[in-house]
Amino acid sequence: MKVGFVKIGNIGMSRIVDLVLDERADREDVDACVVASGAKMTAAHAESAAKALLQLDPDFAVVISPNAALPGPKKARDLVKEGGKPCIVISDAPGKKAVEELKNDGFGYIILTGDPMIGARRQFLDPVEMSLFNADVLKVLSVCGAVRLVQEELDAVIEQIKKGETPTLPQIIANAETVVSRASFANPYAAAKAFAAYSIAEKVADINVQACFVVKEAERYVPMCAAAHEVMRYAALLADEAYEIEKYGDSLLRTPHARSGEILKKRKLLERPA
Repeated sequence: MKVGFVKIGNIGMSRIVDLVLDERADREDVDACVVASGAKMTAAHAESAAKALLQLDPDFAVVISPNAALPGPKKARDLVKEGGKPCIVISDAPGKKAVEELKNDGFGYIILTGDPMIGARRQFLDPVEMSLFNADVLKVLSVCGAVRLVQEELDAVIEQIKKGETPTLPQIIANAETVVSRASFANPYAAAKAFAAYSIAEKVADINVQACFVVKEAERYVPMCAAAHEVMRYAALLADEAYEIEKYGDSLLRTPHARSGEILKKRKLLERPA
């Protein structure tokens, strides 16, 4: 079967959302097809991307973007729905504004509250800073359980479609408690550190929204962007500490895919996943 991804703009999860289904590139039951609009999020860019994906005829589609309430992401998912494809929307905290509409229109959704907005002020943000910020975000999403949550929810839909069933699409606000429960930490201190890291990442977005959209004076908003990125860096370091605790106890959970698509599990480094 074929899973389609429409990437409109960018959030941290955008970089790897299609890869979490086939981390070793040997899965036999699923192919992913990806169409992206790059950094642009206009309705015209979204329309072009969604129409291109529909030409590839996926079995279901994922539309991932910042702020799912904006016209561009809305245009993309509406076109996917008009094309008769089940659709899951993945977005960041501002996407909560679209939740009631998504429910009413029959979309699935995963709102990642710890996937924060970047400090997008020209005096501060360059390609290197952009890359570093996304690397820190991705570490938090990976360690704290958001990546596993997305993996499990997409795999559940895939399995239902493979069986010929009408899929039950996820409708999840992925806050700190939700994602950390999916990480399945063996050590409670690791879980606490991950909870703290994801919660800190949620705060980063609050600072950057103020810096990018509210504060008008450069002497105020540039330091605010810098502060938000420093906070994100420390959230990533805290997530790294949580991961190391699990490694030291040889209790790190791994959930690789079998060739058949089944999710396997293991804890001990030298044991085989089953």
